[in-house]
Amino acid sequence: MVSLAGAIVLGFQRYFDFSGRSSRSEYWWWALFVTIAGVVLTYADILIGTYSADTESGLIASIFGLVTLIPGIAVGVRRLHDINKTGWWMLFAVLFFWLLLIPILLLLYWATRPGDQGDNKYGPEYQSIES
Repeated sequence: MVSLAGAIVLGFQRYFDFSGRSSRSEYWWWALFVTIAGVVLTYADILIGTYSADTESGLIASIFGLVTLIPGIAVGVRRLHDINKTGWWMLFAVLFFWLLLIPILLLLYWATRPGDQGDNKYGPEYQSIES
C-alpha cells in the first residue's frame, strides 16, 4: 500500500506516464494531496493578496492546479488500467465535465443579466408589484 508521501513522489516521478497501473491508495492519496494543498494555497492567496474575487482564483493555487493537472490525469489513467479499463475513459470524463460546465456557466451568465426593456417575443416586460 502506498503512503501519502509515496503517492506524492510517484505522482511527480511518473508525471507524463500514462502506462502501467496505479493502486487505489496511490490514486486516493494523490487526490487528497491535491485537494488539501489546493485549499491551503487558496487561503495563502487570500492572505497575501493574490486572490481575485472576480475570477474566484488565486495565483499560487492556479499555478499549483496547472502543475498537478497532468500527473492527476496520468494517475487516473493508470488507476483505470489497474481495473482493466482503458485510459480513454479519463479523456471522456474530462471532456464531459467541460461539456457540462460550459452550458452551466452560460446559464448562470444569462441568469445574472437584466431583462429586456419592453415587450419581447415571450411576453410583456415584468412589472413588480409594490406592497
